[in-house]
Amino acid sequence: MLPSENRLRRREDFATAVRRGRRAGRPSLVVHLRSGATDPHAPGESAPPTRAGFVVSKAVGGAVVRTQVKRRLRHLMRERLAALPPGSLVVVRALPGAGDADHAQLARDLDAALQRLLGGGAR
Repeated sequence: MLPSENRLRRREDFATAVRRGRRAGRPSLVVHLRSGATDPHAPGESAPPTRAGFVVSKAVGGAVVRTQVKRRLRHLMRERLAALPPGSLVVVRALPGAGDADHAQLARDLDAALQRLLGGGAR
């Protein structure tokens, strides 16, 4: 499970990450990253935590499949939060192929997309 302080919940945060961030697509998912964005709602001067949100539409599958994909993505993202800059906003959007992908395939696609967004991968 992804800790509460690392979850995107507000619509405007999702919109900021998708509209103003960079995007990397893979066969089963698309990752949007707004690197180092500051949170105007957070009091204090400490660096805000990296936050992630997930979008899994009905095109992925039925309710059981969508929930399974969301749980897998949350688990995978929890392991990768430390590699992202503090204050980043990440939105992971599952594509229809994510419902048929296994855990290892989702992990490979997420790693490849994040590596590309963080400057380590070629186009």
